[in-house]
Amino acid sequence: MKKVTSVFWITLAITLFASIWGSFAPKNLEKITGAIQTYISVHFGWYYLLIVSLFVIFCLYMIFSPYGKIKLGKPNEKPDYSYSTWFAMLFSAGMGIGLVFYGAAAPISHYMKTPPAAEPGTAAAIQDAMRISFFHYGVHAWGIYAIVALILAYFKFRHGKPGLISATLEPIFGDKMKGGLGTAIDVIAVFATIVGVATTLGFGAAQINGGLTYLLGLEQEFWIQLVIIIVVTILFMISAYTGLSRGIKYLSNLNMGLAVLLFIVILIIGPTLYILNTFTNTMGTYLQTIATESFRLSPENGEEQQWVMDWTVFFWAWWIAWSPFVGIFIARVSRGRSIREFLSGVLLVPSLVSFLWFSAFGMTAIDTQKNGADIASLPDEQVLFGVFDQFSFGVILSILAMLLIGTFFITSADSATFVLGMQTTNGALNPSKRVKFVWGIAQSGIAAVLLYTGGLQALQNALISAAFPFSLIMLLMIYAFFKAIRKDKAEVEQLKLKKLKKSLSRP
Repeated sequence: MKKVTSVFWITLAITLFASIWGSFAPKNLEKITGAIQTYISVHFGWYYLLIVSLFVIFCLYMIFSPYGKIKLGKPNEKPDYSYSTWFAMLFSAGMGIGLVFYGAAAPISHYMKTPPAAEPGTAAAIQDAMRISFFHYGVHAWGIYAIVALILAYFKFRHGKPGLISATLEPIFGDKMKGGLGTAIDVIAVFATIVGVATTLGFGAAQINGGLTYLLGLEQEFWIQLVIIIVVTILFMISAYTGLSRGIKYLSNLNMGLAVLLFIVILIIGPTLYILNTFTNTMGTYLQTIATESFRLSPENGEEQQWVMDWTVFFWAWWIAWSPFVGIFIARVSRGRSIREFLSGVLLVPSLVSFLWFSAFGMTAIDTQKNGADIASLPDEQVLFGVFDQFSFGVILSILAMLLIGTFFITSADSATFVLGMQTTNGALNPSKRVKFVWGIAQSGIAAVLLYTGGLQALQNALISAAFPFSLIMLLMIYAFFKAIRKDKAEVEQLKLKKLKKSLSRP
């Protein structure tokens, strides 16, 4: 492990410290991180709404501006992956487990327990539930990921910089990014990745356990979740050892195949017309209210403002905290695409898939609730299986869902070991297997320890708190990127002008 940088050792030490703290004093860690998260949400909610809207606006500007023609790579470079594989890889890394976990749970919760404005259990609450699910998992979420991915890919593949967050800030700070300041920035990015993935591993293990509860009557117990984590760890480490072009590529395509199969089955056996009508109607209300919802803070209505803090601000902070991991991975698999092609794909395709998924699973859950089954009273990790239990072949659907969760589980962890290895070996595009092995064991170990101590909530609080400093880094990244791309475009135009003058001067 000679190639590892100080970022590796510093972040590993911080991670071990947080794990030990969470193991021996989980309530204390939860209390402190919860207080930090609450303070940031209350005092900087306005800030999160503004910057995430800014990210989306910036992405749209880049799509329609002349900069959109610029390639993330050399002028004649071709993309490394086909469209289908590219979409599958970025989607698996960015939203996989989250969609399976919350696809039915979020809409039913907003319908029966936490609608933004309407009375719970009403027709208006259904509209609210679907619209807000679209909003939280749509263009804004992918705009956050796209910003980090775009800027990293631009500096890495067009200018040959290391694939590090700190390297993108060199147009502003110069060689300072190769010292202590750059190390601090990369440590924040790596720590956010570790915490985010460990939390996801915890959620994934809990949901697979929830499926086994329905299928086999097993209780929600730590030892079952530990076995799940161990099995998945072995599988994703095997995948990590096979490399990006084999392991993650094949698993991502398998993910999409399973997801499409499960979606089609639910669309057919669920309330098909209800799903399609709701999808169409919600798309309309989503597009109509996207500007208002983007800036909604309701300062004169304390209850409504608290809802925005608890949900929208929470989600924006969550996506920002995840953006170093997802952004770095998406950048790595996007070489050779133009900025316009890249941003259009990253913003629109995963958002549309998310909308279809929430419509199918959310409306099936709501329809099941309306027909007498008490789905809303189930824990989030069991809601999906509670819905499947209402169908005659629900066991098969539950097995298929657990298989899908497992493959998403593996690809997320596999992608994370690659990203962590890349970030702690000075941006190496093919980090050593030993480094990936260390991070793979570290992620799984943290998830297991925190599941045992009940410290996942503290870990979530820490993740959301880490989003605040990284959001400032993202603003600096945008400024550095715009500064560099304007210079790049000016140099290209000067070169074209020189060639034109030269050709005209010939006899």
